[in-house]
Amino acid sequence: MSIFKKIFGSSSESSSEVNENDFNSPHDSNSQFPVDEQFTHNFKKNGGKFLYCENMVELSEQFENILEENDWFESQALCVESKLFKLLEENKISYQNPTKPSFFLASCESLIADEGSIMFSSNQIKQNKPNELPDNIVLIASTSQIVANKSDGLREIKKRYTTNYPTNITTVNYFEKAIEENFLHYGSSAKSLYLLLLEDL
Repeated sequence: MSIFKKIFGSSSESSSEVNENDFNSPHDSNSQFPVDEQFTHNFKKNGGKFLYCENMVELSEQFENILEENDWFESQALCVESKLFKLLEENKISYQNPTKPSFFLASCESLIADEGSIMFSSNQIKQNKPNELPDNIVLIASTSQIVANKSDGLREIKKRYTTNYPTNITTVNYFEKAIEENFLHYGSSAKSLYLLLLEDL
């Protein structure tokens, strides 16, 4: 049973944002905890907002909650993946050549547990660099995409694409503005990121 099912219980209970107090163990990225628990802890530590969804109906509801919370209804979004267009169309979000996108909607290649980071490729971000993306990101991923580290993420990409191998493989690590700039954040572009994590295991 995944950590997410342990926390959220059966599908009769509604999904909710993970409380940081649920992960108050002092373990670090080098611990031997399960990768799902390790990812969740490190992702939250990096400032990410995390919403667990048991099915597509819950995912659609949580997406609407995000739009309402940020007043993004009938706004513009940057999205390059046709499989996600329906979600935008259902909520009257314009995505064709946006001039001032309020947020970036995407999937990802992998969720990296030891860093709590997100691995993207040209399939999600084309040739954009992370600092060229909107400051707000809504990410849709599944529990099966959680891997231990970047090396495992790269291996998954090699297995997934036998042809048309993607380029521009990069990770985004920081999901809130640092109070004081330090060398750990140097060259990083902090993004406000919502992760809608769909259970598929």
